[in-house]
Amino acid sequence: MITRCALLLVLFMTPLGAVSDELHDLLQNRVDRGKTVGLVAAIIDADGWHVIACGRIAKDRAEAPDGETIFEIGSVTKVFTSLLLADMVERGEVRLDTPVAELLPKTVKVPSRNGRQITLLDLSMQSSGLPRLPGNLKPADFMNPYADYTADKLYAFLSGFILPRDPGEKYEYSNLGAGLLGHALAVKAGMTYEQLVRRRILEPLGMTSTSITLSEDGKKRLAAGYSAALRPMKNWDFDVLAGCGALRSTANDLLRFLAANMELSDSPLRPAMRRMRSIRKPTGMPDLEIAMAWHIFTKFGHNIVWHNGGTMGYHSFVGFDPEAKKCVAILSNSFYDIDDIGLHALDSRYPAAMLN
Repeated sequence: MITRCALLLVLFMTPLGAVSDELHDLLQNRVDRGKTVGLVAAIIDADGWHVIACGRIAKDRAEAPDGETIFEIGSVTKVFTSLLLADMVERGEVRLDTPVAELLPKTVKVPSRNGRQITLLDLSMQSSGLPRLPGNLKPADFMNPYADYTADKLYAFLSGFILPRDPGEKYEYSNLGAGLLGHALAVKAGMTYEQLVRRRILEPLGMTSTSITLSEDGKKRLAAGYSAALRPMKNWDFDVLAGCGALRSTANDLLRFLAANMELSDSPLRPAMRRMRSIRKPTGMPDLEIAMAWHIFTKFGHNIVWHNGGTMGYHSFVGFDPEAKKCVAILSNSFYDIDDIGLHALDSRYPAAMLN
């Protein structure tokens, strides 16, 4: 059944004509072609704040998603983890060049190479030398792969791993590295990762629908997850590597986060957010640099600051153009890629495909 997109006017009114018909069509096309069950795109641009929703929150539920529907956001969590780092630096609790080994139990042998230790900044910049995933990640349930990966397993892997290059030498995307960063910061703060991100980021920004552990109300608002082929998928749970992908959020909450990053709203996190983008390194890919967790495309005379995320049942994209003061958050309840739509929404010169 083909459902038409619904335009949801959020926080203040904007005229229907201000929202691109093309963006409506791109979102609807992904639903109509069976690539996702539901999509939500939230935008701030010159016309205000608006949310576009398509499809349904689950195959067996008639409700359309909206700005308050909850999705797993996967690796977009990494941006929150690096913001925790930047904030802790601003507070004088750690330094960017603090070796991660200093925050872990002394029994853990964190690998080093040529006298160079893995620093907190190395983990944030995806240049630690650690692999994408630990070699001893052997889940009891492959449909929920991080649920039983504990601190003991992490410590055992670190203590036996040999770095293939010096830390800081080269960009290599690592879920393990980001998860280790989140764990180390939580150990330093003396609380869980979820407690730390809630107190330092979610509460100050008013992101009341973002969490790892869902309330009863949150469970009702959670969109069901599906594979790219629209097979039902399990929700993911995390233990020690929560900092790489455990958060669940809404389009409205993510837009609050992006608005704070663009300094459209006042926030005590402003210095930390600025710090995150002040350090850049090449990734080895055309037009693409890495900041602290954020990726930055420099193309068409503009910087696009962005990150994406995916679990087995969801895909997410957040990004903003600091100069144009435009941002977008797109959430989908299938694994099928939506990054092209996110980039296109920020700058139409980035292509986005209509599927046949």
